[in-house]
Amino acid sequence: MIFSQPAREAHEKFCRAEQWTQVRDARGRTGTHHVTFELALADGRVLRTRISHPVDRTAYGPSRWSHILRDQLDVTEDEFWTCVRDGIPPKRGAPDVPAQALPAELVYLLRQRVGLGEAEIAGMTRDEAVTRLNRYWTTGS
Repeated sequence: MIFSQPAREAHEKFCRAEQWTQVRDARGRTGTHHVTFELALADGRVLRTRISHPVDRTAYGPSRWSHILRDQLDVTEDEFWTCVRDGIPPKRGAPDVPAQALPAELVYLLRQRVGLGEAEIAGMTRDEAVTRLNRYWTTGS
């Protein structure tokens, strides 16, 4: 894949596409000349990156760019550009939720109130689980 020249503008676009939280800006609120973003990960780490102000098309040198990707953004260059160009955030180890996953409260009620086992609940669709819970509430069985 051929990559564009890494620039502050693309760096900010990456952060916004992956929904990083802007914690500081360069408009005098912190006394810095950077825009700072943070991203809390599922494993408990918090990533932090700074973009020099103004956020523009100023390019990063190869060494600095490598540091930003590795130490601040924790992504490969492929993942970075896929996010910037296509809006597809990198996989960060968070499990994918199945489209038909049962809500936790529904599973809890089926286990605690109805008395079903995990294996039986795991084999149910959402509609089957709701129907089973409704039967319990109306008939007590």
